[in-house]
Amino acid sequence: MAATTDPNIPQIVYACVSHKTVDAELLVRQHVIEYILAGTSIAYYGNKSQTFKAGDIRFAVRNRLSKFVKLPHEGEEYRSIAICIDKNTLMEISAPYERSIASSQHYDNVLPLRPNNLFKNYIDSLLPYLEHSHQITGELLKTKVKEAVLIFMDANPELKRLLFDFSEPGKIDLQEFMEEHYQYSGDLEHMAYLTGRSISTFKRDFEKIFHTTPGKWLIQKKLEAAHVLLKEKKMKPTDVYMEVGFNDYSHFFTAFKKLFGTAPSMVV
Repeated sequence: MAATTDPNIPQIVYACVSHKTVDAELLVRQHVIEYILAGTSIAYYGNKSQTFKAGDIRFAVRNRLSKFVKLPHEGEEYRSIAICIDKNTLMEISAPYERSIASSQHYDNVLPLRPNNLFKNYIDSLLPYLEHSHQITGELLKTKVKEAVLIFMDANPELKRLLFDFSEPGKIDLQEFMEEHYQYSGDLEHMAYLTGRSISTFKRDFEKIFHTTPGKWLIQKKLEAAHVLLKEKKMKPTDVYMEVGFNDYSHFFTAFKKLFGTAPSMVV
């Protein structure tokens, strides 16, 4: 999945990795259509996960916090193409349609899409450019992103309202959000934005609810979850630290030993 930082910039991103890769936290600022060319990818969001394999198409909803794992098969590479749909393209295409006034919150963060021969042909048309230079730019990029949207609309008419929902996140229950998203890396500005708060209001509300700082709460919550995985699911420490949202094993090891008084490998 592409790291979509500016909702006004279209992107077509070609991913090619030879080892397991974890995007520990990804705030998807644009709708993204992604086609898995080879390997397996697992999308985690809230308390849910979905697995996608070669030939699958998925749609990541904008303004959501998710985690993506890329898993190449043995001796092969993981490859995918992600089309990040910019707001300007959506505004242009949506002109003849009624803009969505319904909330998109009841949709999952990541939606599997039906197999589509037209979209497969579209992906095939991108490969000569991406395999040669790994990028498409200029007017060709704008045209290809627009083409992807039109194919998406034709194949998934029931998702048009979701596609054209331009609303920003409103204020939501902070405790519920944090309990569902503690395993992410913890960019507080992202969390504040997604809960409909300024960063100062987010910190103030957080301390009223949890009686500690976000940083301390997130670390303890991740470590407690790690202890459960080690003790009850017998997972390896080298797998657990990424599962609960740590980016560095040595940081995880030190924090775990400080809290529980023992190394992760000694939990039985």
